[in-house]
Amino acid sequence: MKISYKTREGNKSSDGSVLGVVYGPGVENIKLEVDLKDFVRVYDEAGENSLISLEASDDSKKFLVLIQDIQKDPISGEVIHIDFYQPKLDSKVDVSIPLEFIGLAPAIKELGGTLVKNFLEIEVKALPQKLPKSIEVDLGKLVTFDDVIVIGDLKIPDEVEVFKELDEIIALVTPIETEEETTKPIEEDVEAVTKVEKKEKEKVEDETK
Repeated sequence: MKISYKTREGNKSSDGSVLGVVYGPGVENIKLEVDLKDFVRVYDEAGENSLISLEASDDSKKFLVLIQDIQKDPISGEVIHIDFYQPKLDSKVDVSIPLEFIGLAPAIKELGGTLVKNFLEIEVKALPQKLPKSIEVDLGKLVTFDDVIVIGDLKIPDEVEVFKELDEIIALVTPIETEEETTKPIEEDVEAVTKVEKKEKEKVEDETK
């Protein structure tokens, strides 16, 4: 995947383009601009964790980069600036990989439960060219309310290191609380408070006698 770029001097992009900068080990900050439509297309395919080839429109120089940061206009939501990071290809990098939840949990479809996601992404470490775009989480494993999906269930490439314990729970399905279940704790709390208040009142009366 590649994106063509042009170097720039000022802080104003040409029509249909978006401002950006390239930086990284051994690379001085290089100001550039890329075609907005071209960038959106590649970003949809690659995400933030796949290497992208930035190639000069005059074929003078290219960079293998990761999309480090995207700034958007707070009103229109349009991309207005992109930070491209050129890592060392022989050094591992730490990044957050999004989790892609696929399928429908039988415990939701058949038992009417609620899906609970404890993580939406996980921290990993790998060589830039080995980073996955995303990691799939198969919800089909959640058949009952006792089933859970943990880090160890994920299909993670051998060359990717995960910064979490293998038994950490990613997702599970819980029963939907009934109205009786949601009000019962409140009723019990009220009863307990009433008993405490009664004891305190009796204690005060005894001390005043």
